[in-house]
Amino acid sequence: MSSNHPLDQLYRQVIMDHYKNPRNRGVLEGTNVDVNMNNPTCGDRIHLTMKVEDGKVADVKFEGEGCSISMSSASMMTQAIKGKTVEEALRLAHIFSDMIQGKAYDDSVDLGDIEALQGVSKFPARIKCATLAWKALEKGLHGHEHEGR
Repeated sequence: MSSNHPLDQLYRQVIMDHYKNPRNRGVLEGTNVDVNMNNPTCGDRIHLTMKVEDGKVADVKFEGEGCSISMSSASMMTQAIKGKTVEEALRLAHIFSDMIQGKAYDDSVDLGDIEALQGVSKFPARIKCATLAWKALEKGLHGHEHEGR
């Protein structure tokens, strides 16, 4: 049984970099999407704030507390969705959900750093950690879509 150790190590480094140096950390003022979520199982929590303008995620920030998986996932997600349309952001969330659950997913989309979380699918107890920020994104964007109509 072989394992791709250099790639695993690289992925661990990417995850730890996002954990120790989170991107887009903070709270945005004047937002139109504001979501708080937590994972009662492990205590992870996230506060996601976004400005959605003209159908695009103009800006996004997060605050929270949790393990390296949940906080690095939030950091990676904010980088990935900034500037994307609401539809593109929701599609990324769907692709991420499939990937993290070990399902077949659309790998034609460049996931960038997010791909480093792929190994989490081998640890079912950590999947909720990795998906917390993405669930907050979906909740916020679905809520925003309904407000706009």
